[in-house]
Amino acid sequence: MLFEIKDVDRQFYDDHLADFLPAKMVDIHTHVYLESHYRPETQKSRGAKWPSKVAVDNSIEDLMETYRLMFPQQQVMPLIFTSPRTSIIFEEANGYISKVARERHLPSLIVNSPEWSAEELDRLVEEGGFLGLKPYLSYAPAHLGPNDITIFDFLPHHQLEVADERGWIVVLHIPRGGRLKDPANLEQMMEIEHRYPNVKLIIAHVGRAYCWEDVGNAFDVLKETEHMRFDFCANTNANVFEALLRAVGPKRVLFGSDLPILRMRMRRICENGRYINIVPAGLYGDVSDDPHMREVTGEEADRLSFFMYEEVLAFRAAAEAVGLSTADIEDAFYNNAMGLFAEVGAEFA
Repeated sequence: MLFEIKDVDRQFYDDHLADFLPAKMVDIHTHVYLESHYRPETQKSRGAKWPSKVAVDNSIEDLMETYRLMFPQQQVMPLIFTSPRTSIIFEEANGYISKVARERHLPSLIVNSPEWSAEELDRLVEEGGFLGLKPYLSYAPAHLGPNDITIFDFLPHHQLEVADERGWIVVLHIPRGGRLKDPANLEQMMEIEHRYPNVKLIIAHVGRAYCWEDVGNAFDVLKETEHMRFDFCANTNANVFEALLRAVGPKRVLFGSDLPILRMRMRRICENGRYINIVPAGLYGDVSDDPHMREVTGEEADRLSFFMYEEVLAFRAAAEAVGLSTADIEDAFYNNAMGLFAEVGAEFA
């Protein structure tokens, strides 16, 4: 078995998820990759350290087995893309995604280098059968500090122009320590909204607003958008989800997981504006140097279930607070994504 399903997990699913989730789901944000697609790391990652402790890789077989184990009453279709590490071998990593997506008739995105020309990007997307792009801040120029990176440093205008012309999906993980509330992020997100209206922009993780302190006035700005969408992957903050739903409504909100890291056994808290993952002691090796990780033992550790379940439960709390209907929930977990695929001319069963 890929990972153990414990009694605490079965109880969590039965008590909180089984009567909430629709029978069919689309996971709009999943990483599928093999360790062989990457060279040894030669530079420090710009992302968090802890995700690498959950899984070395995530083959398509492992992904589908994860859904089978975690969602025994649901049928889940993923939108897949590789893991955007700095050491990526683009041809191999994206090639694997293209291959398995075609074999299994799944939607997919290409992880793109900002150094590619518009012509090269257009060719690679077309040849690979991708529906769009998964840019990432790891590929911004190496001399830029984490709070100096802007969206256009790793998603340049010449690539947005071709994405707008083609009407591609773009799943965007925004940079900078200020996260969703950062004025530069908000300004550039709105620039994409207005300047490239045919881009199907999805802001990943609700803009990395994992704690309420990450929000600021963002939703006052973003409620004026018409095209921008948001996935709530790898986020467990019900208050943030509620604010998102009140700002943009359920039609532009999409379920995503960020697997394989959602296999983590944990729950998340916020302290002084910083998110902290509470995990069983020893399960993920030495985490003493990671400010986003905290170990527990005994009964508290035994009660911990999956990150995936914590995310869905938080969205359920927000949905109930806002008063979403059953149809609204089906939209967020299935129909919105299927409509998005139809907009880019792709059909999936």
